[in-house]
Amino acid sequence: MVLEKLGDSLKNTLQKIAKSLFVDEKLINELVKDIQRALLQSDVNVKLVFDLTEKIKKRALGEEPAKGLTKKEQIINIVYEELVNFLGKEQHKIEIREKPFKIMLVGLFGSGKTTTAGKLAKFYSKRGFKVALVGLDIHRPAAMEQIEQVGKQANVAVFSDKKIKDPIEIWKKHIGEYKNFDVLIIDTAGRDALSHDLINEIEEVNKSVQPDEGLLVISADIGQAAQRQAGQFHKSCGITGIIVSKMDGTAKGGGALTACSVSGAPIKFIGTGEKTDDIEQFNPQGFVGRILGMGDLEALLEKAKEAIKIEDAEDLGKRFLKGEFNLIDLYEQMEAMSKMGPLGSIVEMIPGFSSLKLPKEMLQVQESKLKKWKYVIQSMSKEELERPDELMDSVRIERVAKGSGTSIQEVRELIKQYRQSKKMIKLFKGNKGDISKMMKRFGGNMPHNL
Repeated sequence: MVLEKLGDSLKNTLQKIAKSLFVDEKLINELVKDIQRALLQSDVNVKLVFDLTEKIKKRALGEEPAKGLTKKEQIINIVYEELVNFLGKEQHKIEIREKPFKIMLVGLFGSGKTTTAGKLAKFYSKRGFKVALVGLDIHRPAAMEQIEQVGKQANVAVFSDKKIKDPIEIWKKHIGEYKNFDVLIIDTAGRDALSHDLINEIEEVNKSVQPDEGLLVISADIGQAAQRQAGQFHKSCGITGIIVSKMDGTAKGGGALTACSVSGAPIKFIGTGEKTDDIEQFNPQGFVGRILGMGDLEALLEKAKEAIKIEDAEDLGKRFLKGEFNLIDLYEQMEAMSKMGPLGSIVEMIPGFSSLKLPKEMLQVQESKLKKWKYVIQSMSKEELERPDELMDSVRIERVAKGSGTSIQEVRELIKQYRQSKKMIKLFKGNKGDISKMMKRFGGNMPHNL
């Protein structure tokens, strides 16, 4: 999980409020100290921390609960709102307008520009845009080979040239082909520091490319130093936004996020892992909701849309309402889950689930089970998949176990999971309205005659 330690600390703090018998100034002072400790341990700037907690304290002591909220709920809401404001207040999405829409990436060596370019390319291609990468990094050894590699991983076109040593020349060489694409992701050269040479080169490339978005890629592991770097780039190169890469597995991520949020350029994306799919639009509200254990339904639905087509979701919904559910449906669910990412990251987006504090080991076991169950399902006949309740006797279970390289116990566990899922589906049958609403959130409409 991104900022796991910070999230755990803040969740424990909020649980302390929820469990307290009454709210007084002593409890609020404890709350403020706990939040300060959690943020400082995540490398957030001291002054910013004290400014934030002063606002929380002032509001907690001075504001009366809103209608329908208890004092405890009011304080939790204040913490949430102030953390959202702290991280930029609102989401800044990139709207793809005229085509080709040009997104140019800038940054220093080691920030992860080229990898991020591949992630952005995959992000937009999954949303139906025709995307191409343009490699203009002429200084770093093997930069052109790397962008070609990430282009293959993202399954998009790549424009580059290993022989030409002028980025503007490379850009102009392919200019006639750009009109065939909706989105161009332009990767530029970096330096060890923001030098005059780098600024001059970026300015020259910028004049030639005329990007619609100029995004600075900053590595989260530099922590508070991100503020100075973001400020310098914003002043020198007129960047329109920031991508914070390598947010997974670093205690300094909190420092980088908050440093960027006060730089004058909004954070538009964060990199959440090493895979090509591990990038998401930064939404302060959803992000804070996730680290506080409140979930992030918008991000969850976004991942679900990527994993399952609207038509498939509607079809599955119709079968659910009719009580039709077999192992083929379960297999499709597993496929969709695997596309959505690690189980741990999915669980933290579901409101209330992260507060269950499910052990990592348990989630990892579930992921390994899903892989084995896929092998089990692939070893069954079409008739067994469609009618497992009727056909799966001990002889068939033994045959499937041998064919899939699993144990009899693992096959039985899958059948048990199927039966439990089918029971849940029956509960949905009497609640058609909720299913219809859920399908509409995928962007489709359920027929009225169901």
